[in-house]
Amino acid sequence: MLHPSYTDLLDAINKDVEAGEPPVANSRYSVVMATARRARQLIDGQEAFVESTGKKPLSVAIEELGKGKINVVVDDDSEN
Repeated sequence: MLHPSYTDLLDAINKDVEAGEPPVANSRYSVVMATARRARQLIDGQEAFVESTGKKPLSVAIEELGKGKINVVVDDDSEN
């Protein structure tokens, strides 16, 4: 079982969204993309924001997201 759950991660991502505004992320796909992007950053050498001794980059990224240590920014693809 995944800890934290997808719903917990979605809640963490959207915690700063004001009432009436659209959520930053609203699907599992958004969570997967955010954690994968952060895991790639960790693999490329960026420092982790949580204690990560012996953990895989994806596990660290999920933990960071769940604890609110990273923010998810949605890319605006309207310029294509």
